[in-house]
Amino acid sequence: MPELPEVETVRRGLAPAMERHVIARAEVNRPDLRWPLPEGMAARLTGARVLGLRRRSKYLLADLSTGESLLIHLGMSGRMLVSGAIPGAFHYPHPALQKHDHVVLHMDAGARITFNDARRFGAMDLVPTDAAESHWLLRDLGPEPFGNDFHEDYLAARLHGRATPIKSALLDQRIVAGLGNIYVSEVLHRAGIDPRRKAGRISAARAAALVPVIRQVLTEAIEAGGSSLRDHRQPDGELGYFQHAFRVYDRAGAPCPRPGCTGTIARIAQAGRSSFYCPACQR
Repeated sequence: MPELPEVETVRRGLAPAMERHVIARAEVNRPDLRWPLPEGMAARLTGARVLGLRRRSKYLLADLSTGESLLIHLGMSGRMLVSGAIPGAFHYPHPALQKHDHVVLHMDAGARITFNDARRFGAMDLVPTDAAESHWLLRDLGPEPFGNDFHEDYLAARLHGRATPIKSALLDQRIVAGLGNIYVSEVLHRAGIDPRRKAGRISAARAAALVPVIRQVLTEAIEAGGSSLRDHRQPDGELGYFQHAFRVYDRAGAPCPRPGCTGTIARIAQAGRSSFYCPACQR
């Protein structure tokens, strides 16, 4: 499932084609994705101007001139693809519509935004913009990793006394929003912390030191266009490239890349997910 860097990459790719532009025509080609689509969705989108495109955790929100926001979750295989004329950018010809092109937005400047989702684990909803943060998918989310509310004292306090493994704690969207399996594995390797270590047994100083590491890993991943393992594509169809910079994720059996470490990357299962780490240097 796309994590924060992939969703932010999609947001940045869509912004030139969507922000300040009008949805000249919206096509909704099925009644549901993971959940039913909102009633009258095509009519409610058609004619609306996109005032801004923002990200909250792993969700996209397009704020509209109608007072509603289009909430988008890509799910496991969802893609937002841009074709046609984009002001100030390259021209991508419109491809023929495909079987799994479920929602299509025709923008006033000629761009076409297509939501394609073969497995239909994605979701879309229309919510009042001024109440978006209370939507059931967003209301319990923790602070954004790049936001002012996510800082050293905050994370140390949230981890204090927790019996859950640190890997699980960082995946908890109520503690910090947007992190997933890939980037937590990478963060813990850089921080030298064993993913099995109880969160509450990590010192305040080590917990605080995770904050800049989290931000650095996410920044590097965004700059690389995210990680393309299976389905992720940037809006122009290009792959992300951060997977080529993985230090531990999906590298079981490879030598640890930390200078001076002679360990080998191992894979273990935690709460039904794969964790990758170096037993020699992550303590």
